[in-house]
Amino acid sequence: MENSKNTVDGWPDTGRLAGVDYGTVRIGIAVCDPSRTWTSPLETYVRRSVDLDQAYFVKLVKENQIRGFVLGLPIHCDGRESQKSQEVRRFARWLLEETETPVRFVDERYTTALANRMLREAELTHKQRKKQLDKIAAHIILETYLESAKQPYFVPVPLED
Repeated sequence: MENSKNTVDGWPDTGRLAGVDYGTVRIGIAVCDPSRTWTSPLETYVRRSVDLDQAYFVKLVKENQIRGFVLGLPIHCDGRESQKSQEVRRFARWLLEETETPVRFVDERYTTALANRMLREAELTHKQRKKQLDKIAAHIILETYLESAKQPYFVPVPLED
């Protein structure tokens, strides 16, 4: 990965980010523009194998000039992390190692419920909603991170906890 002069603790303060809604079968991907003004759902990647997943994410970083990944971290309502949180953290370490692209987290509580509601309001069929759900959730994750990062009290969730 190209090192940037504009970094804080290895995190670039400019450039495109990718939002990630992690799943064991499907992974939703969203991206933002280089100025981090707007976000857009990109696609839902269906996992295949470790080698194909690695090739997909390396290509994603290169083709979209991704400077960092924002992963949704599943947290219980009381703030405790879950078994799924640990799975996401393992995936984040793998993603960092394979793409040499820094990773941050955002609390993803209610993200899927919000994405489902948005898709129902769009009056999509169940099949259409299922196809869109993961990338819409990734879009919400990335938007949440970008809005949170504008706040003076914002402290990112570390890779290791």
